[in-house]
Amino acid sequence: MQVGYARCCGLDVHKRLLAACVLRRGPSGEAQQEIRRFGTMTRDLLGLVDWLHSQQVTHVAMESTGVYWKPIWNILEGQFALV
Repeated sequence: MQVGYARCCGLDVHKRLLAACVLRRGPSGEAQQEIRRFGTMTRDLLGLVDWLHSQQVTHVAMESTGVYWKPIWNILEGQFALV
């Protein structure tokens, strides 16, 4: 797999849970990934933000149906490039 950004995250958003997959470029250019799950309450989303910052993520892409993405977008907006 080719990594387009040095550190990015994909989010799969659901009503009560979101899955976050951070992709980063390893020392020799290979793709490394780490997956974590978070709840959708504010304290859980703030934990997601802290984890993304600790991973030095710059870009976040979200996949969702319905309106469940909106509170997550609001918390991440201004801290990461969002798609």
